[in-house]
Amino acid sequence: MKREEVRKRIQEAGVIASIRLDSTEDALFAAEAIHHGGISVMEIALTVPGATDIIDLLGTRYPGLIAGAGSVLNAEAAQECLEAGARFLTSDGLRPSLAGFAARHEMVFIPGTLTPTEVITAWDSGCDFVKVVPCAQIGGETYVRSLHRMFPHIPLVAAGGVNQLTASRYIFAGAVAVGIGSEILPAAAIRHRQTDRIAELARRFAGFVRNAREGKLPEREGPFMITPGS
Repeated sequence: MKREEVRKRIQEAGVIASIRLDSTEDALFAAEAIHHGGISVMEIALTVPGATDIIDLLGTRYPGLIAGAGSVLNAEAAQECLEAGARFLTSDGLRPSLAGFAARHEMVFIPGTLTPTEVITAWDSGCDFVKVVPCAQIGGETYVRSLHRMFPHIPLVAAGGVNQLTASRYIFAGAVAVGIGSEILPAAAIRHRQTDRIAELARRFAGFVRNAREGKLPEREGPFMITPGS
């Protein structure tokens, strides 16, 4: 799949599920449950044991899934991800070596940023999206809206503390996508292997994005509302 197609698929999905768990088994279960719920874009953090094996396995089992690697630190790690079949790379900050690697290998790259200067620098590096993280701690959708007004040409991904109450608001604020981590993977759902619960959360977050793009007000409550760590 070419870079342009991966970029298009990410923008269409509007949700990037971030999987950062403590075991290979938990992470693979989480990825499959999220995919069952209809989210086809997810990143496996390289802090997960066997992360590249999971990326390889997901690509084999689910050809339509866009699996990427998260928390990539350097070009050497990026090469391993590429060989495993990762469709995109994300980093927790802007790493020039990764921008260069992605450009050479025609991979989608999504660096993490916080300030306006970092957003500009990241975009000038040739990345495909700019992740603003952590959003919730620095003004939430109000901050993203301000960045969008300053840089309407830059596709922003809002991440870090995005939850069921705020996902739609970030899209309204101008983000093209949201990154969702623990809010889609309650600890109890992982522990008890509650596929249906995670799948329902995936459907809900996809629905929040879809409704926001259609101009509908955010949904406020629901039977699967969760809090971090629940």
